[in-house]
Amino acid sequence: MVKKQTGETNPSAGSGQSFIKFLGTAGARFVVSTQLRASGGIWFSLDGVNILGDPGPGCLVRCTASRPKMNPARLDAIILTHRHLDHCGDVNIMIEAMTEGGTKKRGALFAPQQALEEDPVVFQYIRKFLSRLEVLKEGGTYQLDSVSFSTPVRHQHPAETYGVNFKTSLGTISWMVDTAFFPELLKHYRGDVLILHSVRYKDENDKEKGIYHLNLEDIKNIVNELRPRVTLLTHFGMTMLRARPHELAERLSEETGCRVIAASDGMRFELAGV
Repeated sequence: MVKKQTGETNPSAGSGQSFIKFLGTAGARFVVSTQLRASGGIWFSLDGVNILGDPGPGCLVRCTASRPKMNPARLDAIILTHRHLDHCGDVNIMIEAMTEGGTKKRGALFAPQQALEEDPVVFQYIRKFLSRLEVLKEGGTYQLDSVSFSTPVRHQHPAETYGVNFKTSLGTISWMVDTAFFPELLKHYRGDVLILHSVRYKDENDKEKGIYHLNLEDIKNIVNELRPRVTLLTHFGMTMLRARPHELAERLSEETGCRVIAASDGMRFELAGV
């Protein structure tokens, strides 16, 4: 079972525990630019390996403001799933923090080629601080000490985007990031824990408007099909916030018979028992 903790009283990263901490739950430009929710991304501590996912605007501030603090110098890697600002706004400063101002060559960065070569979001001089830089690709598999992860399929999103499956001693964590729904997703994200980016409340001819995100009906169908042990909703857009994510999660739990939880800023989930 995944244990939910809503307070900020847990040991800091590096204690050996496995957990997921939401440094922010904002999704898309309006919620991010207004900071109705924070946009710091997700910190994964898995089998003693610390991975920062999608450090959006304010990530460093959220790390230092956490209680206890999340020390970036303990990070082993940063993953960018794509180059959009709400996912990469703090990537350069987080690399500096991970490498203690560039004084220690360490840590890894994983990012799509588009984030590195086409109008790159990671500065060239910052890259020299890293001990490892790898390009994410469709069907790619990667190893970080005891943790392996894969990027099974390219998502339907305006930027080159990949979700992630983490393989750990406690089970598989599937992180389905920004995408419009397409059936192939269901073959690739069958983790014990499923993290869904829940930007849209409903489909309002989204693709015709150039909006490629999951909506609430997509989420319900995904949970019904995959039936993970727990589903964590995050990355909320304005329409989802107005509809009250926690109430929607409770409704989804009742309708699907599966445990669905809406994340909140600063929330930490223990992964023991998954």
